[in-house]
Amino acid sequence: MAFVALTKPRIIELLLVETVPVMIVAEKGVPSVWLIVATVLGGTFAAGGANAFNMYLDRDIDRLMDRTKDRPLVTGEVTPTETLTFAFVLEAVSFAWLWGFVNLLSAVLAVCATLFYVFVYTIWLKRTSTRNIVIGGAAGAVPVLVGWSAVTNSLDWPAVVLFLIVFYWTPPHFWALAIRYREDYTAAEVPMLPSVASMKVVTSRILGYTLVLWALTLLFVPVAGMGWIYTTSAAVLGAMFIWLAIGVARRPEPARAMRLFGWSITYLVLLFAAMAADQIVRTGV
Repeated sequence: MAFVALTKPRIIELLLVETVPVMIVAEKGVPSVWLIVATVLGGTFAAGGANAFNMYLDRDIDRLMDRTKDRPLVTGEVTPTETLTFAFVLEAVSFAWLWGFVNLLSAVLAVCATLFYVFVYTIWLKRTSTRNIVIGGAAGAVPVLVGWSAVTNSLDWPAVVLFLIVFYWTPPHFWALAIRYREDYTAAEVPMLPSVASMKVVTSRILGYTLVLWALTLLFVPVAGMGWIYTTSAAVLGAMFIWLAIGVARRPEPARAMRLFGWSITYLVLLFAAMAADQIVRTGV
């Protein structure tokens, strides 16, 4: 179980929630079950390897944070060498699997996401810049590109907008969590925005990114030719997100921030589910 924990399975679940609905939109119907399974497995290996690399590199600061002090490397359940080997194996398997059973573009995108997450976010930005999660969060948006390319073997404008949706969703999602754990980041000397800026700055940025996110989800309607199910869902879900962000701006308390964090996860799941439902209902599959 320690090796499973290294992959951060709860994060992987969220990333894969993005992948399958995007494949349905790209296919304008339901792709073959085998293609879905092959893409999801390849994406799981890639994300798991990236998260293992992250735990290896962050093992020193994980000891200092309550939220991460029980991770396998901190407790000694696995060694740094075992973790690094495990991460490399997962990435190699991911690339070979996606190239062999999906296509080369998807394999390259998955590995590029790992390289970005490891070198740009974890090694460079996380400990040096308040923009860490803003820029580094791009790695978490790549699964939509993998899902799209798995079906089309190309990248089109709908895929770009989907990437931007997840990209702009990430900062308000993570900053809400970081409000709750701001003291952890301060203790670890990680300049996550809530640990170094005033709550007024943090909450205004959360609201700003949420407004852009809402606009992007509506832009996706004409770009991808979506129907009323997705359009209505995007409008309502986005309005709820904005309302909760305003609530945190008015009273930036940890409890309200965690409510927003919880909603941000539900929001992403429901938004992508609506995307898939819209396509399936309209195509009659």
